[in-house]
Parts: sequence; C-alpha cells; structure tokens
Amino acid sequence: MNNRLETFVKENRKAFDMMEPSADLWAKIEQGLDKKKKKKPVKLYLWMSAAAAIVVIFGLAWLYVGKSRNKDLEIADVSASYAKKDVHFAGLITEKRDSLAIFASANPELYKKFTADLRKLDEDYEKLKAELPTSPNQTFVVKAMVKNREIQLQLLKQQLLIINQVDDYKRVNQI
Repeated sequence: MNNRLETFVKENRKAFDMMEPSADLWAKIEQGLDKKKKKKPVKLYLWMSAAAAIVVIFGLAWLYVGKSRNKDLEIADVSASYAKKDVHFAGLITEKRDSLAIFASANPELYKKFTADLRKLDEDYEKLKAELPTSPNQTFVVKAMVKNREIQLQLLKQQLLIINQVDDYKRVNQI
C-alpha cells in the first residue's frame, strides 16, 4: 500500500507543486497569526492581573475592617442601657469585694471558698466578653454579661451576710 502511494506521488509531483500557495501568502498568514497571538495574551494577562489585584485589595480591606470593628466592641456599642447597668454593678462589686477582703484575715478558709466562687463567675464573664464580637445575637450575650454581674453582686452580698453572722456568733460566744 505504501508503494502505491509513493508511486502516485512521484508520478503526479508536478501537479501537486502547481497547487501550492505562493510564498507571499504564507508570509502574510504568519504575520497575521503572530499579531493575533500577541494581542490576546497581553489583554487577557492584564485583565487577569487587574482582577486578581482587586480581589486581593478587597479581601485585605474586609479583613482589616472586620477585625478592627469587632476587636473594640463593648457592651455600650450594643446597648447603652445594659452598659449603664454593667458599670453600676461593676462598681458595687468592687466595693463589696473590698469589704469582703477586710474579713479575709479573720476567716481565711471561708474567704478562700468565697473567692473561688467569684473567680468562676469572673471567668464566665470574660468568656462572654470574648464571644461578644463574633456572636450573631450580641444583645443576648450582653444580657448574659449583665446578668453575670448581677449574680456576682448577689453572691457577694450573701457572702458578706454570712461573714457578719459568723463574726456575731464569735462575739456572742466569747462573752
């Protein structure tokens, strides 16, 4: 089969050569291809680079704004009324803790137990505070934070009442 094809080509060589396009035509085609190849990749590359740069800039801006906004979120940013309550309770708690510390020397073991309870509530408050910026329901978290302060205050009042009763009992029994 190969021999037949070769023979046919050899016999009709002149006819094949006559049908060949001119060298000028091939040169024009090559120039046209080179122009098209160069223009498309450059334009595509520029568009892709610009799009990638825009995506990166918007991504960084979103991260920066999101972190700076959430990092400084306080109770007052969510609810002014709850912020007032929180500040009020925090002041009273500090006052009661100072009073409780005065009785520490008289009842060190009782004081140790009391401060352990308060420490647990403080830890819970700090967890809620850390959760606040990322919470989908920030009002709920703020309410829980204020309720935690209220519970701390009630606990301190009860602890001070207990210490006063213990001191009264000791005074009565010493006489």
